[in-house]
This record gives sequence, C-alpha cells and structure tokens, in this order.
Amino acid sequence: MAQAKPDSAGSSAAEFRPRGRPPVRSDDETKRIILEAARHAFAGDGYAATSTEELARSAGISTKTLYRLFPGKAALFEAMCADRLERLLSAVDLQGSDEVDIETGLRAALLACTDLTLDPEVVALQRMVLQESAAFPELAANFYRNGISRTVAALAGWLRVQVKKKRIVLDDVDEVAGMLIGMVASAPQRAAIYGGMALPSRKQIERRVKTCAALFLNGCRAA
Repeated sequence: MAQAKPDSAGSSAAEFRPRGRPPVRSDDETKRIILEAARHAFAGDGYAATSTEELARSAGISTKTLYRLFPGKAALFEAMCADRLERLLSAVDLQGSDEVDIETGLRAALLACTDLTLDPEVVALQRMVLQESAAFPELAANFYRNGISRTVAALAGWLRVQVKKKRIVLDDVDEVAGMLIGMVASAPQRAAIYGGMALPSRKQIERRVKTCAALFLNGCRAA
C-alpha cells in the first residue's frame, strides 16, 4: 500500500525548526544562575572548597565568562551575600503606621528582622564565615557590611520614625537598633552556630519577640 505524502500542514516540526545558535543568555540571567549556585556551594562546602570552575560548569558558562562577571571568588561571595540579603530585605516592611499601637508595630518590626537574622541559609553562611575568616579575613567584612549592618539600618529607620512621631524617646537610634537585634536574635543564633542547637520554631521566635518588645518599651516608652 502506498504511503501517503504529508501535505504542508502535516509536515513535521523538524522541517521548519529554525537553524543556528540558541538564543544568547543575558548577563543578568547568567549572574542570577551563578549566584544561586554559589549560595548553595558556599553554605554547603565552605569558601575554600568552593571551586569557581565547578560553579562555571553548573551555570553552563566558561570560567572566562564567570571571571568577566565576577573578578574573583571574594567578589562572587560579596555579590552573593548582597543578593541574598537584598531579596530578604525587599520582603521586609518596617514602615511605621498610625493604625497600630507602638508595641504591635515593634513586634512586627522585630519579627521581620529576626526572620532575616535566623534564616537557615543566613546562619549557615555566618557559620562558614566564622570558620574561614582567619584564612580569608575579607569574608567577615563583606558579611558584616552586606548583612548585619543593613539589617540594623533597617530597624534603625523604623525606630527613627517612631521617635519622630513622639511614640518613644531615644538618644542613639542606631545603637539601640543593634541592641534590640542582639537581644532578640543573638542567643539563638549563637546556640545554632556554636552549640549545634536547632534554630527556634516560629512559636518560639514570636514568644521571644514579644518578651523583648515589652522589655524595651518599658524602658523608653514616652509618657
């Protein structure tokens, strides 16, 4: 039996498949893929053991392209920290509101900062920084600048709004912001990093935030 010839409408897709190179990926997209791979590699393997060649392979690019986008491993680590914290901070709304009382607002602000500080990947990165900072001192400076300082600055901005609205009285807003984050997050963070303890549950974090907010406001609430 003769085989029917396909007409133009029934022709295979292969006959019309465009030829040539696949679309070129943009630098921004390539950076995003590299940073995602670096985030897992640094947290899991550590800084020294992370290979830029392996990261390049994971991103489907050459090592030359990786070094064009990130001049070295230190620059890649700094960019990765900044990117991770930028994503977390973008989800944090610490704007003051007249619709809630000061204690409710403070709890919300502290909870947002604690979620950031006790994020499992952030804690894993901090553990790695502490382990390798003696050999790579720039790691600690980068993590402090892109992580700790920015979180404190976000809370200081919220406190500054409350002072302006005469809800609380503070002399040094930036110093107090650091104290508050230390009070609410430092102990559980140290327990996880140095003691191998599990990070607190959501309910435990909320209870700690409530206690810290009450302790703080009883000391500086405006009359």
